[in-house]
Amino acid sequence: MSGTLASGGMRRRWISLYVENRVGVLARISGSFSGKAYNIHSLTVGETEDTNISRMTVCVDADDATHEQIKKQLNRMVEVIKVIDYTDKSIRSKEVMFIKIFNVSNTDRAEIFQMAAAFKFQVKDMDKKSVLIEATRTEAKNDSILRAINERFKNIEVVRGGPVAIESISMQDR
Repeated sequence: MSGTLASGGMRRRWISLYVENRVGVLARISGSFSGKAYNIHSLTVGETEDTNISRMTVCVDADDATHEQIKKQLNRMVEVIKVIDYTDKSIRSKEVMFIKIFNVSNTDRAEIFQMAAAFKFQVKDMDKKSVLIEATRTEAKNDSILRAINERFKNIEVVRGGPVAIESISMQDR
């Protein structure tokens, strides 16, 4: 999964950061983006196998010059241990998305289960009037699921976690 436009132009950039897992690091790093007027498309953070280190997946839309400036700025930060640019690498990426659908009838519920089979999402919870679905797919596939739900149902609530990414393992490297 690489950028969407020709080299030099605005395109989606993926950066993974290993950072110190301590108070204020997320605020400092995200603040450095806003201070330079870089717009973050998505940002996810979680602990790694070492509880002293967190991994951040940052996605921005930027041209080549801005992208290089962002990486240099991140590399200068004391809290940043390592910067990995995934922009032009083959990556695996997933995003978690929850959608609550309200005021559903029995017919609606049956349709939601059909959609779950077609779009490969899961029904996680329900009651007489509501259904909660979970989709752990790529961002693009979650976009498709959301469009389909929006076309059919009007009273929904959506929570998206933002994508996480890791470099793919090539079969040729084995």
